[in-house]
Amino acid sequence: MLCDNCKKRTATVHITKITNHQKTERHLCEQCARQTGEINAPFNASLSVNDFLKGLFATGFEEAQLPVEPTCARCGMSYSDFSRSGKIGCSACYKTFKQRIRPLVKRIHGTYQHTGKIPVRCGGILALKQQLQRLKEQLQRHVQREEYEEAARLRDQIHQLEKEIAGKQ
Repeated sequence: MLCDNCKKRTATVHITKITNHQKTERHLCEQCARQTGEINAPFNASLSVNDFLKGLFATGFEEAQLPVEPTCARCGMSYSDFSRSGKIGCSACYKTFKQRIRPLVKRIHGTYQHTGKIPVRCGGILALKQQLQRLKEQLQRHVQREEYEEAARLRDQIHQLEKEIAGKQ
């Protein structure tokens, strides 16, 4: 695609603006984008995934939230190091930087709790425990809504599942 401005060079800067519910798109080469003031910073076409994650982790947090920047007791990584690299140093970093990482995880994954696949070797008992937890949460919701018949049915399912789990342990 050629630049909308000079019609000579390949368009590498794509700008979409929405003003008063009107969408306008411009496709400019780097030189025309600089001349029109659309980009000011040095243009970097080779943005890596690491750079993207690093930028994602660095946004939205004020350094004034924590008076002294903590470092991980196990690996010595600071939150600034994590922000620059976009990578955690070790498993203990998750606990050390929990206050700052939780919002990031929630924003990326939509939840704080991992609900991924269950390994085959421990899948039976773990799946039952997860099912038990879901049933208990449903039971609480039904009790709060005063839906006692459904709550009683769930209570019976929970007792049955607890017996099954106890038999497998």
